[in-house]
Amino acid sequence: MNSLVCVDASILIKLVVEEEQSDRASALWDSWVDDGVEIVAPTLFFYEVTATLRKKVHRQLLTLAEGKEAFAAALAVGMTLMAPSGLHERAWELAARFNRPTAYDSHYLALAEMLGCEFWTADQRLFNAVRDELGWVRWLREYQPMAEAED
Repeated sequence: MNSLVCVDASILIKLVVEEEQSDRASALWDSWVDDGVEIVAPTLFFYEVTATLRKKVHRQLLTLAEGKEAFAAALAVGMTLMAPSGLHERAWELAARFNRPTAYDSHYLALAEMLGCEFWTADQRLFNAVRDELGWVRWLREYQPMAEAED
């Protein structure tokens, strides 16, 4: 098993806010922690987490108190943020290659590619756009926690 894994904000949001697939995200994250896997993301990660949680509060999907609690929990998660040389250029190339409307998601792809590790997302549109060509991209719904796998 690779000692690194790259995740996008959609995975962490499911850890701190109860959503569909939150149980699966939690089991996956716990498995990485138990196995000593270093969880990484590009430096834009917490900008996206902040924006997503704030949007949930604004749309009244979370109360202000729930949003603050989720935000504090997100900031407390142990992970490594990275911005290696050439990240932005590679993100641009990947965004163009896969005809992505923005390059935010492509930064995650670029980082995982540069580090030679898996990239995990809960974003089905992103997964569908790249899965045929990038075999190291994983979708949260693919993960089968041990308890489910044994059923």
